Formats: sequence, structure tokens, C-alpha cells
Amino acid sequence: MAEHLKGRAAIVGVGMTQAWINPGMTSLDQLAASVSAACADAGIEVSDIDGLFASTLSEFMPTLSVAEYLGLQPTYMDGTNIGGSSFVGHLLPALLALEAGLCTVACVCYGSDQRSQGARLKTLSERMTWEADFAPRNPISGYAMATARHMHQYGTTREQLAQVAVAARAWAGLNPQAHQRDPITVQDVLASRMVSDPLSLLDCCLVTDGGGALILTRADRARSLRQEPVYVLGAGAATTHRQISSMPDLTATAARHSGERAFAMAGLTPADVDVLQLYDAFTINPILFLEDLGFCRKGEGGAFVSGGRIAPGGELPVNTNGGGLSCCHPGMYGIFALAEGVLQLRGQTGKRQVADAQVALVHGNGGQLSSQVTALLGTAATL
Repeated sequence: MAEHLKGRAAIVGVGMTQAWINPGMTSLDQLAASVSAACADAGIEVSDIDGLFASTLSEFMPTLSVAEYLGLQPTYMDGTNIGGSSFVGHLLPALLALEAGLCTVACVCYGSDQRSQGARLKTLSERMTWEADFAPRNPISGYAMATARHMHQYGTTREQLAQVAVAARAWAGLNPQAHQRDPITVQDVLASRMVSDPLSLLDCCLVTDGGGALILTRADRARSLRQEPVYVLGAGAATTHRQISSMPDLTATAARHSGERAFAMAGLTPADVDVLQLYDAFTINPILFLEDLGFCRKGEGGAFVSGGRIAPGGELPVNTNGGGLSCCHPGMYGIFALAEGVLQLRGQTGKRQVADAQVALVHGNGGQLSSQVTALLGTAATL
């Protein structure tokens, strides 16, 4: 099993673009700016990178395009694209490559100019054979189906879904870099324009530009670098389908499998987690993931997120940067969930800092609930 990999690698650098609307900057421009910032954060040079892990919505061969743009000739590359969870997913091959000595400095990176391109989601995707003839408004149509089924099967309400958006906005209000910071109420969410029933505008993620990057090294090197290392304690990936019409159960995601694998590798349980970063493309996502990752029972997610439980001051901090609903969402969000998890464990998040955070769970989602990747990150105290 993979338990021997716990803590063998660490995240030592984090970088993001300084704004979420960057007209005139291509996706690669924003990716490169983030890589430069991550290297500066770690106290290394961009030229030190010899392991490259990238996925974009605009480059067909992302690692080749990124390596050329950055002037790199890496000894190890991985351009796997499994949607927004790709970057959490890249932790596993990065960890293995570092452990095997195939590279010494691994960079996970992303950039998107979706907002500046008129909010058009540039995607290199295949035809959805079983669904295309029905002309769904993807990706939201699939998430609306999952939401409607959860409401029907478990009695989840739109008011409970709205609690997720309200909590995210409250966290964003504490984050100077969040794109949307003005407070909202449950009634604001319910009154916002319906986009795909039962999901309204404020149930849906933002559309922004942006880039993000992480630097990883083996743990023995990490301790000599500029920042306090944040260790990869566990990671697991899973999938159940590609097209939403092939999802075995619209109310149960593969997060139950990815979570089991990550917790087993880390030797932890949900009770050990101090802060969660859950991919929240839509308000149904955190509800499903909290259930499937073991924080509450199946069908109880709507009640679980109510009453401020996941908001600032609540017992379970979720999406402390504001998430994809209020901080940023440039096409694929997973890299930003990872960045926030790292910054929380470093104690560098200002007014939104979770006191004494030692273990962060970061969960990525890709496609229409298609790919699920869970990672557990920890401070030196967790080793």
C-alpha cells in the first residue's frame, strides 16, 4: 500500500495571480506569473524546476507548451487532464516522481483567461455521445440534475443549498483577494436569476481569469527552503463515469473512494481534519462531498451545512478563501483549493485564519461529478 509515502514530499511554494480579471494576459501568461511567484515564495529559481505537471483548457499538449513558455526542459512531465481535480490529482504522480528520483523540484501549475475571453469556456473535449442530441447547458445541466435528485431523495431544500453560498461569501469577506466580497443572504440566493432549475445564479461559481502554481520537493530538501513545509500526508483518486447520464447514482460521488484512499494513506479520519477546501463549482458540491468524505451521513448534507456550521465561526471551516463561489473560478479551480489549504497550514491567511490548523483536506472535482481526488496535507506536527 501507499502508507510509506506519507510525508515523503512537501509543498514549499505557492503562487497565484494578483487579480481575477487580467485582460491582455493569455492563459500561459497567467500560468507563468503564478509559477514565478511560487518559485519566489519557495526561494528557488524557475530554472530549478525539473518536474512539470500542468493542465489547461486551452493547450492540447499542456506540458510541452508550458515547458517551452517557461524555457524548461524537464526530466519528468505529466499533462493529465481530468477536469478541475487535475491539480489535486497531480500530487500523486509528483510524489511518486520525487520519491523515485525522476525529478527534484516539481511544479504543479495552471492558467486561464476565461473571463477575458468573454466567459467562454475553452475546452478540448470529446462529443458527449449519449447527451449531445439533447443540447444540455453543460456543465450546469448535469449538476442541476444531481441537485434535483438529492432534493427529491433526501428532502434537501434550496434554502439549505443557499447556506453554502452564504458561508462562502462570508469567508470571502475576510479575504482581500476574493473577487466577490459583498455579503449575501439566503433570500438573495433564492431571489437570484434561475440558471438551470433548481440552481440559480448565486448557486453557481464565478467566471474569472487567473493562475496558480505549487512547488514540491522531497521532505529532506523541503526543510532547508524558505517556507515551513506543508507535507502531503495522503492522496487518492477515483472516477465513476465521464458523462453524467452514466453516473451510477446522482447522489453519490466517487469521493467516497478517493477519500477512503487518502485517509488510509495518511492514517487519519475525518475527525482529524481542521479545515476543508472542497471544490464548489455549485452549491450542491460541498453537500455531496461532506457526505461522501464521511463528515456526515448520506442525505444529511443539507442539514449539516445549515446554521453557520461551515461559515466563519462555525465548527467546521469549509472553503476559507471564499471558494469557487466567491473567491475565483477560472475554468478549473483545484489548484486554488490546494493553495488555500497550504496557506492555512502555514498560518498565513490573516483574518480568515483557522486557529491551530494542522491538517487540511483538499478535494478536487472534475467534469460533471466525474473525477474525484482527495488530498490530506499536514504540518510537521502531523508526521
